[in-house]
Amino acid sequence: MHFSSRAAVASVLCTSALFLLGGCAAPQASPPSAQSSQAAQPAPASGLSRTLVGKADVSTPGREAVVARVEVAPGARAGRHTHPGDEISYVSEGQVDLLVDGQPPHTLKAGESFVVPAGVVHDAHNASNAAVKLIGVYVVEKGKPLATPAP
Repeated sequence: MHFSSRAAVASVLCTSALFLLGGCAAPQASPPSAQSSQAAQPAPASGLSRTLVGKADVSTPGREAVVARVEVAPGARAGRHTHPGDEISYVSEGQVDLLVDGQPPHTLKAGESFVVPAGVVHDAHNASNAAVKLIGVYVVEKGKPLATPAP
């Protein structure tokens, strides 16, 4: 990915997070009190934590955007899982190996991003001694769990 593409993706992700954090979301978004009361969500495996930052309806009926801070502990795996929509993530700190079924492993460093299409089984492995931090934007079906463990 070219620098300008990475910068554009980073800008969109940061703008989305700031938009939702700043209470500027569309009227159908959750009120700030509901967003701030959301604790870290259980994830597919204990090595991953996902803290919801906000969520809002999108222009596609039945879908919503969920913005989350994601952390993969040192030496941990996220666990094989799927999402009921697309995942668009930006690595803000560290280095992670993205493992997508049917593809070779892909190592991503801070400043890089990735997209995992809806329903695709994937995992993330942090082989380092420091936590990996990501900002994830998920455009998913409303009413479904954000992540589902996969065999």
